[in-house]
Amino acid sequence: MAGSTEMLAAFRELTTAKQLERSDLLDLLRDGIHAALVRKFGPNVRFELTVDELQGTIKVVRLRQVVETVEDASWQIPLEEAQYEDPDFRPGDMLEEEVPFVEFGRLAVQAAKQRIIQRVREGERARIRDEFASKVGDLLSGEVQQIERGKLVIMLNKFREAEAIIPYREQNHREHFHQGDTMRAVLKRLEETPKGPRLILSRGDPLFVKALFKLEVPEIQQQIVEIRAIAREVGSRTKVAVISRDDAIDPVGACVGLKGSRVQAVVNELGGERIDIVPWSPDPERFARLALAPARVAKVFSDPDAKTIQAVVDEDQLSLAIGRNGQNVRLASELTGWKIDLYSSREWLERGGEGPLFAPLPPEEETVAKVPLSELRLSPELMGILEGAGYKMLNDILDLEGEDIARIPGMTQPAAEQLLAFLSELTDEESTEEARPPA
Repeated sequence: MAGSTEMLAAFRELTTAKQLERSDLLDLLRDGIHAALVRKFGPNVRFELTVDELQGTIKVVRLRQVVETVEDASWQIPLEEAQYEDPDFRPGDMLEEEVPFVEFGRLAVQAAKQRIIQRVREGERARIRDEFASKVGDLLSGEVQQIERGKLVIMLNKFREAEAIIPYREQNHREHFHQGDTMRAVLKRLEETPKGPRLILSRGDPLFVKALFKLEVPEIQQQIVEIRAIAREVGSRTKVAVISRDDAIDPVGACVGLKGSRVQAVVNELGGERIDIVPWSPDPERFARLALAPARVAKVFSDPDAKTIQAVVDEDQLSLAIGRNGQNVRLASELTGWKIDLYSSREWLERGGEGPLFAPLPPEEETVAKVPLSELRLSPELMGILEGAGYKMLNDILDLEGEDIARIPGMTQPAAEQLLAFLSELTDEESTEEARPPA
C-alpha cells in the first residue's frame, strides 16, 4: 500500500497547489487510475475505486464479467478460470479482484500521472477563460516576472497560473520596468496559444487611460459619466471626450476632480502624460471646436460628404491649435473621427472670408504644421536671425532646445530668450489649460 499512500499524498499536494476541490481530486484519481488500468489490461477495463483518507490508502478493485466465451479480455473472464476462484460462479456473475499498486508497473503509473497533469492543465485553461473573458478593458495588477526580447512577462496578483504578457508594442516606451517591479495594466484581449489562453496586457492602449479614469471617477463606475472617445499618443498626450447622463453633473468636472485630484492620479500613473478632457458633442462642428482645446477656434465649417472640418483660428492661437509637431490637431482629428484642416484668420480672409474654403483644398504636402514664421509674433531681430540661418517654417523650430538655439549663427541673448519663451509658451499654455473645457 506504500505506493497508494505516496500517490494520495502527491494528489493532495497537487490539490492544494492548484486550488482544486475534493471532488476534483477524486475525479483526477479515478481518471489517472483508469489510464493506468487501460495501459495494463486494455481499453474496456472496469473497476471500482475506494479512497480512505483517514488511513491514507487507495483500493482499486478490477471487475470482470464471467462468460463462457471471452470476446474482450479487458473486462471478461472465462467461466472455467473464474470457477478456480469460486466454484459457485455462473455466467453473468461479476468477479472482483483487488489490483495492488505494485502490479501497475512504472509505465502504467506514468500514464496515470500524465493523464492527471493533462486534466489539471485543461481545468486551469478553462478557469482562465471563464475568469477573464468578461474582463477585457479592466485593470489588472501584478509583478514583472521576466523581461525577454522586449516583452514583459507578468505574474498576476490574483491568478498566478495565468500567462500574462505586455508585448513591446503595447508598452509606453518612456517607462522602464525591472524584474520584481509591481505594475498595473489593462487587459486588451485573450489570445489562444498551443499552451492555452494567454492574457495580452497593455499600458500603451487608450483602453489603459479609460480603465484608469474608471478607477478614479465614481461617476464613470456608476455609468453616470461615459467616456465616448479617446485619442492618445503614448507618453506624450491624450484627449478624452466625456458626456454625462445627468444634467446636474458636469462630466469634465467629475473627471478632473477637486483641485484636479482625479486627473492628476491618472497623469501620475501615466508618467506625466498630458491629458485634455473635453465635453463630447454629436455636432461635429462643435465637437471639433472642443477637441482643439486649449486653442480657441474662431470659425468652423464642415463637409459631411468628405467628413472634413475646416477650422479658422486667430493668429495668436494658431501655434497652440497646431501643437508641438502638429500633435494637438492630429489628436483632435482622431478624437472626432473627422479630418481637420487648420487656417489662420489672415489666410481665411485672403481667400474670401465669408464661408468655407473647401474649394480648393490645400495640397496634401502643405500640412498644418508648416506655418510660415512670418505669421507668428516674433521680433524683426529674431526673424532676421532665423531666416538667415535657414529657418522659415514653424515646424523648423518646434524641436529646438536651448543648446540648439545658442548655436544659431548671429543669435543674441535677447533674441534667444524671446525664442525660448515663445517655444515654452506652446507647452506652458497647454499645460495650464489641460483637463479643462475650452472657453
